[in-house]
Amino acid sequence: MPTSITGSPAGAPINITGLASGLNTNEIINALMAVERRPVAQLTNQQSALQAQETQLKQIQSSLQQLAFSAADLASPALFETSQAVTSSNPSQITALSTKGAGVGGYEVNVTQLANSAQRTFTFTSPASADTLTIDGHEISVKAGASIQEVVNAINSDSNATVYAAALEEGKVVLSNRATGNTGEGFIALADAGGTLTEVAGKAKQGKDAEYTVDGVAGTSSSNTVKNAIAGVTLNLDGLTTVSGPVTINVGAPGASVSTITAQVESFVKLYNSAVGSIHTQLTTKPPENPQTVGELGTGTLFGDSDLGALVDNMRKAVYTSAEGLAPEMSSLADIGVSTGTATGSAVPSQGAVEGELKVDTTKLSEAIQTNPKGVEEMLQKWSQGFQKLVNVDAEPGGTLETRITGDTTSVTQLGQHISAMNEMLEVRQRSLQQQFVAMEAAMSQIQAQQSWLTGQINAMTANTAAITGSSSGH
Repeated sequence: MPTSITGSPAGAPINITGLASGLNTNEIINALMAVERRPVAQLTNQQSALQAQETQLKQIQSSLQQLAFSAADLASPALFETSQAVTSSNPSQITALSTKGAGVGGYEVNVTQLANSAQRTFTFTSPASADTLTIDGHEISVKAGASIQEVVNAINSDSNATVYAAALEEGKVVLSNRATGNTGEGFIALADAGGTLTEVAGKAKQGKDAEYTVDGVAGTSSSNTVKNAIAGVTLNLDGLTTVSGPVTINVGAPGASVSTITAQVESFVKLYNSAVGSIHTQLTTKPPENPQTVGELGTGTLFGDSDLGALVDNMRKAVYTSAEGLAPEMSSLADIGVSTGTATGSAVPSQGAVEGELKVDTTKLSEAIQTNPKGVEEMLQKWSQGFQKLVNVDAEPGGTLETRITGDTTSVTQLGQHISAMNEMLEVRQRSLQQQFVAMEAAMSQIQAQQSWLTGQINAMTANTAAITGSSSGH
């Protein structure tokens, strides 16, 4: 049987077919190489698992760093800056905002007139040639053939103009002062030699001031934003009260903002639950017994991790651990209503409860802020310092997690280098096997050819001998 060898590009295996031995050499070589590639496969699987673990540790580190930042926000002095709550009995008509030093109590506000701006109405004629509009002494250029919208845009886009312009459907332009308030009779002076804008008689409207009373004391304002009607309070006048009656503005006593502090505590709790939940998932996810895919190889790499398990335990304990040097009734998060919640009845606890998920009792938190704001502030500051220190041992740059991540990165790189070197050696080994089988098949082919020739020679000699013997016996 002849031997056929098909050449291949450099670096690719040689394909051997039609071998003299009748053996499937390719299958034999592949089987031999499969055995020798097992260590490479094992190293590749190890590399995939390390890469997955590295990714998971980075995610945990990131979530813990965010949690530490949120804990630091709890300790910020700005969180407890005093402010005064200001409310309106009818926000659709009047809204109010505290500035500083507002007098505590209720105020009755009546609005009989809102401030508005002066207006003049003009007919529009597209200029045949370039024109210049002079409004209140300020010049605005208009190109030849400009449309009504182009003129309006030119006025509105000029930051130095004193008016705004609006185009009406009937081909008219309304100019209104950019500032509200009583401007007197001389307002929106227009000079236009080109005749682009021509005033419509009887349409001019003088600007007006807002008119109001606070507890019966009358006042006026050129703007609907009034800053001096109530000391320390800014009023925004949005509607008249002549029909509905006066609006009551209530100014509370100075104090820490319950809503601001509550929002910050809830933000921390949300990040805490997310971080602890993700770590708990990694700790309790078992690796598959016989992983087949890259995804399965990366599953359960942190199962039962002792370092992360200890960190989570310490984080949970920190919620209830009292900070040193504080009054017993206000020394931990539990004292302001932050806890894992209480069990009810005989129900099986939720997964969140098992993981130590935190909950916020906003009623208890609000009461603590209102009755003992200084105690809450001191507790959060001291507690935050201890919690940040606890988390940053693992999460901060140079911490435990970064050390582990760096180690995984180094190992992945080293494994990659080792795998590349082994693959190069295996390629050489495969070529060597192919060459050996080629030599073997060539030798067998040659032996078979020699055997065939010898067999032919023997058969010929036997035939000749038989012929000679037959001839002799005939004589």
